[in-house]
Formats: sequence, structure tokens, C-alpha cells
Amino acid sequence: MTDQQAATLNNTNDQLSSLTNQWVNGSEKDRLSLIPQLIALGELGLDFLITFLQSSELSRVNVVRGKVYQTLYQVKSPKTQEFIQNYGLAGVIPLKSERNIDYQPLNQLLIEQDFQEADTLTRYLLCELAGEGAVQRKWVYFTEVEQFPVTDLYTLNSLWWVYSEGKFGFSVQRKLWLSVGKDFTKLWPKIGWKKENNWTQFPNQFTWNLSAPVGHLPLLNQLRGVRVTASLFAHPVWTENNWE
Repeated sequence: MTDQQAATLNNTNDQLSSLTNQWVNGSEKDRLSLIPQLIALGELGLDFLITFLQSSELSRVNVVRGKVYQTLYQVKSPKTQEFIQNYGLAGVIPLKSERNIDYQPLNQLLIEQDFQEADTLTRYLLCELAGEGAVQRKWVYFTEVEQFPVTDLYTLNSLWWVYSEGKFGFSVQRKLWLSVGKDFTKLWPKIGWKKENNWTQFPNQFTWNLSAPVGHLPLLNQLRGVRVTASLFAHPVWTENNWE
């Protein structure tokens, strides 16, 4: 090893030590910002993130774990590909369903941050939860929403929330709705669904990436009124699972 190589290795080790200390003592937001810096360190950074994912609590829904998994998935090096295969393509969210619905396709789209396709699939999955009649008509009644299993809504929301760094999901929209006194007319512009009294036009005027306003996705059709959305926001899943 040359002196230059030794100096580079020592510098990398020092950087890793500094980042590790920041990770241990940092907030969730701090950790999200540290992930790209760890990836930039190469093998040492990858090893750290892999170890973190292997040792973290599997039962807890967590945006940092989601971002680490997403990042390792996207690196596509031999090391990360082997890890993803061993860890499981399902990612960090248990894909549970009381209606035997397969959430893996949605999981995959959100891991890859293909938010537009994920949004389209989510609307279909909501119809699938509602039953064959909703699948055929391609939209749901608010009374059908009331019957959605807690397990399935929890899975759907967790996927959106975790793989968007906590920015998207029905729970996020609901929290914003509560913050404006349950006033839908104030919610729509806040999440970018309406501007100057004009509805945002689908699909080109929506933002299909993380630069979108908080709560921008997934979309719900408001042209028939707010009863479906109100029913969704009133669902017991949010209080039962501490999404307040």
C-alpha cells in the first residue's frame, strides 16, 4: 500500500467515524441526510447501512429504515444486490392483508419511487378492498371505505409513508386536514390539489416526486365530493395505530 493509499484509507475511516457518531446521536431527519454521505464512502458506508438494517427492529414502521433499504436497492452493486436478495424483496414493511391482496407490486413501485404508477395502482387497490362492484365501476362509495380492514389500510399507508421519507400517505393528509380544522377547502391548496380555485389537472399538473407539497400523494378523486375522503380520515386505523 502506498502512502497516498494509506492516507486515503485513514481519511475514509475518519469520515466514517464522524458520520457514525452523528448517526448515533442524530435525529431521524439527521439520519436521512447522512445516508448519501455514507453511500459516498463506498464499501465502508455500505457495510454500515447494511449492519444498521440487519440490526434494527423489524416490527417498527420507520422512514429511516425505508430510506436505507431504498438506497441499498438503488445502488445495485454485487454487495447490495446480494444483501437485498437475502433480506427480502418485500423491503421493510410487512405486506399484511385480511383480503388476500398482494401488495408487493405497490411495494416495488414505491421502493423505486415511481410515484405516478404507484398512485394509479393504489386507486385500484382501494377498489379491490371495496369489492367487485367498486372494481367494475372504478371508484368506491364512502360506506365501502368504512368497511376497509385496519390491517390493509395500515399496510397501504405504511408503504406510502415509509418510502416517501414521511412526506406522502393518507395519514399525512389526515394530519394536515386536522391542522386546518377539518376544512377541506383549506386542505386542497395546502397539498397542491387546487390553486386559485382551480383543481390541479391530472396527470401533468401533479408532481410525481419528493419535491411535491407534503401530503400531495396518493390522490383521491374529489369531483364527487368529500364523503369518501372524510370516511377514510375517520377510519379507526389512525387511532388504533398511533398515526395521530
